[in-house]
Amino acid sequence: MEKHYGKTDGPKTVILPILDRYILKKYFVTFIFTLLILLPIGVAIDISEKIGRFLEFPNLTAYEIIRDYYIPFIIQNTNTFMPLGVFISTILFTSKMASNTEIVAIHSAGISFKRFMRPYIVGAAIIGLISLIGNHFVVPNYNKAFEDFQEDYLRKSSKRKSSVNYASLQLSENDFVYFRSFNFKTNKGFDFSYEHFDGLELKRKIIGQSINWNEKDSTYTISNYTKRKIYADIDSIESGRKFDTIFNFYPKDLEYVNNLAKTMISPELSEVIDNSEKRGVKSLNIYKVEIYKRTSIPFSSVILTIIAVALAAKKRRGGIGVSLATGVALMFVYVFFMKVFEVLGSAATYNPLFMIWIPNIIFGLLAVYLYFYAKQLH
Repeated sequence: MEKHYGKTDGPKTVILPILDRYILKKYFVTFIFTLLILLPIGVAIDISEKIGRFLEFPNLTAYEIIRDYYIPFIIQNTNTFMPLGVFISTILFTSKMASNTEIVAIHSAGISFKRFMRPYIVGAAIIGLISLIGNHFVVPNYNKAFEDFQEDYLRKSSKRKSSVNYASLQLSENDFVYFRSFNFKTNKGFDFSYEHFDGLELKRKIIGQSINWNEKDSTYTISNYTKRKIYADIDSIESGRKFDTIFNFYPKDLEYVNNLAKTMISPELSEVIDNSEKRGVKSLNIYKVEIYKRTSIPFSSVILTIIAVALAAKKRRGGIGVSLATGVALMFVYVFFMKVFEVLGSAATYNPLFMIWIPNIIFGLLAVYLYFYAKQLH
């Protein structure tokens, strides 16, 4: 049988599946290898910081520490480090391919840069999908044990926060309290509100300019208050300077309320947000940030993969080191943006969805620019 070469697609048809398998294998193997380097370092650093606190509890066994703290810790950090691991591993093996002139040979075979990118995108999509499912359905279940362990053993011996802003707490199915701010040193909160619902209907509300926790008798003193009871035909309103009452929460509960969102799988968290919004609950941005972040972080795997390939696909004089240094610098900028906009998204004055996606939007535009720039070079 006569074989045709040159501009025909015969050799390419054979080369491409082999190339795809070759790149995907390198992609996943290097990614796993990178995680296996990063995670033990994180665990070792954490053990060195926490060992003294663990020893404060003689009845705390090594099995409990591993089961309730370090297994959730590893699962959390695996998901957190996924974009970082994807980025670094992609730069590492792609730079090595460029140094060995493998990429030059691939393009010489008539394979375009766009086609060369395909297995990278497939690999990033698979990792992103695993991360997406983990973020929404797996990690929150482990976060519950992790948060309980920290509250029982670590936070009691650690320095408390001095205050919280825009805090809300659900006391029961129908009772909610809100604070513009609460200072733990003075045990005093400002712009306090208590609401009692019957289903979706507001039945009772108390507003106070300030609220003080009286540790001696476990009561609260509300100052400059207004009480409102809502009936079918008329409302009852009472105002006064101050009065004492009891609520079934302690000031320390406000320190950990922001972590509750991390312990709920996404359907549960979405239901809480929807029901709270129907009841007119404010200050839900912290919960919204958590659920939006669970999607934005996996999506970043694709964006960072494109940037990594565009940076590392060209052979450089400095070898892998130059590409890796550039990539690490960009990664630090991405993490910085992610943390800054996460904090801004939690504030009541900003749109949490937009804030959470700003880093991906910025780096997505950078990925598009670097992709077309690299495409011209190849």
